[in-house]
Amino acid sequence: MKQKLYYGRPKNIKGSELDKILLQKVVEAFPDWEIEDSGLKKHGDGYDRWKKEKGNGMEYYFQEVLPFCGGGVFLRFRDGMWGAGVYAEAKFFTDRNLPIWIVDTKGKVKRGSLKKAKVLSIEETVKRIRDKDGNPKPY
Repeated sequence: MKQKLYYGRPKNIKGSELDKILLQKVVEAFPDWEIEDSGLKKHGDGYDRWKKEKGNGMEYYFQEVLPFCGGGVFLRFRDGMWGAGVYAEAKFFTDRNLPIWIVDTKGKVKRGSLKKAKVLSIEETVKRIRDKDGNPKPY
């Protein structure tokens, strides 16, 4: 059985044409891994369930998804900044000495590090992914 590799990215890219292209690039770059796509409906449902029942949707990923993956590949914002949630997911792996990779908007994948990471606060991240009415902004 293949080991799972988590693919995390900002919420506002999920389901877009660029997202589909990048997901395919990730699949191609890691043929020996099973890609755990954070954009799947089951994960959105899990997030919503945890938020409703426990008050924190992100904990769904930390409790039910990430512990079963052997590493992660992540998309940052176009300017190289890490969204708060995506960074926390990547840190989950690095804290356990598991590998992470970065995919850029052209689909290039390289080994990643958090040593010089520039991370947005939760509030700054929300401003990048949602407008004042709560609607998703384009990536």
